[in-house]
Amino acid sequence: MIDHISVAVRDLDRAARFYQAVLGAIGYEKLVVRPRTVGFGKAYPEFWLNLRATMAPIDSDAGTHAALRVRTTELVDAFHAAALAAGGISEGAPGLRPQHGEGYYAAFVRDLDGNRIEAVTFLKAQE
Repeated sequence: MIDHISVAVRDLDRAARFYQAVLGAIGYEKLVVRPRTVGFGKAYPEFWLNLRATMAPIDSDAGTHAALRVRTTELVDAFHAAALAAGGISEGAPGLRPQHGEGYYAAFVRDLDGNRIEAVTFLKAQE
């Protein structure tokens, strides 16, 4: 079981503002702020930003991919909208992804440093 994930960012303040908007849309809060790291979560820090000021920009084929499970399609939609409003790049608008499994509803974005972040929920099969 995964306890937390960390992503590298070149500008911690800028990334923290981006993720406060994006993760805030799905119920996360900024819980820990340290000189070189910021932690977001619901009850404890689950998603960390780590300052790597000298790292090269990430191209579209590299970087972290983190998928965050949410409860509803509305939260997937809100995540995607918040990311675009905060300067992220869409890598896939909210929608069903049958290639990933039945009922797989997700949205994909690139953050300001090129990390790929996903929000996903699973729809129940229609009877």
